[in-house]
Amino acid sequence: MNTAEWILVMFLSVALLIFLVLAIILVVKLIGITKEIKTIVVKGQDIADKADDIVDKADDIVDNVKDMTSVGGLVKTFVNKYTKSRNGKKSQ
Repeated sequence: MNTAEWILVMFLSVALLIFLVLAIILVVKLIGITKEIKTIVVKGQDIADKADDIVDKADDIVDNVKDMTSVGGLVKTFVNKYTKSRNGKKSQ
């Protein structure tokens, strides 16, 4: 073989080796990143589930406050207390 051919073969071999090493490093880093992403997704789902529970509890609290503060709720409470007291007096 000619000297120029040996130089080209060595140059291409070194370039291939460098690209192979870089590809291996890239694959290892991508595997690590996917593991971290998986843990982040799991934690995000847990947070979303807890947030749904908190929102449901907040809706219940808002409904209770609305029932106690609205005119309909006050009238309903008054009528229920009035009818219970009237029924209690009649039975005695």
